[in-house]
Amino acid sequence: MSYATARKTMAEEIPVIDITPLRDGSDPESVAQALHAASQGLGFIYVRGHGIPEEAITAARAAAYDFFHADPEAKESVRVSDRHRGWLGRGGAKMQDDAKADLKESFIWGFQDSEGKTPEDHPLRGQNRWPAFQPGLETAAMTYFHHAHAVAHHLMRGFALGLNLPVDFFLRSADKPLSRCSFVYYPPQDASLGADQFGVGPHTDFGVLTVLCQDNVGGLQVQDTKGEWIEAPPIPGTLLVNVADLLTRWTDGAYKSTVHRVVNSSGRERMSLVLAFDPNPETMIDAHEVYGPGHVAKEEPITCGDYLVWRFGKAFAYRAKA
Repeated sequence: MSYATARKTMAEEIPVIDITPLRDGSDPESVAQALHAASQGLGFIYVRGHGIPEEAITAARAAAYDFFHADPEAKESVRVSDRHRGWLGRGGAKMQDDAKADLKESFIWGFQDSEGKTPEDHPLRGQNRWPAFQPGLETAAMTYFHHAHAVAHHLMRGFALGLNLPVDFFLRSADKPLSRCSFVYYPPQDASLGADQFGVGPHTDFGVLTVLCQDNVGGLQVQDTKGEWIEAPPIPGTLLVNVADLLTRWTDGAYKSTVHRVVNSSGRERMSLVLAFDPNPETMIDAHEVYGPGHVAKEEPITCGDYLVWRFGKAFAYRAKA
């Protein structure tokens, strides 16, 4: 048996964009135009100059490994809640009805205030579940969350400028976001499992924008515009960001949410630090606001919160019991 394979990525196939001039305000327009062009192509972008300190990434990754290497009984103490917070074990996610369950494990958390509290005003938002057996996890995880969330905000301002919209168009209702962060652990994947087994199966991301910090292991594969699988290898010093389904819907298909998967054929463990950026649950995803009231949109307006509840219900087995 064998692994699902992908070809090497050609130069510029996935663009690399330095967002420093967007972050510091020295030349936001040039970065905005580059982001706009890239989002209409493959929808995957390597980002340099993101501003996340290396020590925050190192601390988050170390904390994540400590958690996943803990005894299963300990991890059970923070098993995923019905608000999608906590540990989701192997086999807990399946991206397509007829697919094998993913090999990955995840630890998921989200927005909380300075007192560690989170509103419970939506089915996908509730108290974070921090493990008592690992008291340092919360600090490392929340530090990374805030840094990655700042990157997402910069990018959303860039997308707004690229679409000739007010700079804070996509952030008008993002003070209590539905954003989620996750540590995603991929065990070494044996070839005997077959080419239809994945760390995470082919899928598009549900929300507005994904900000991914890869390690040096590799394994991410992206489907190009011709339907061919290509590698999206780690590039030192970069994050990999991609347009997700709600941003595609918001832009009426102009920005592309692309199918991707993970095949960990390295023989080593793989760890991803993932931020899924989403605004407040009541945010209306409406292409008419982007293009004007006379625009004929492909999809009806829907709130961010309603859309995510629907998508999560299809992908995660535990949601059927929630």
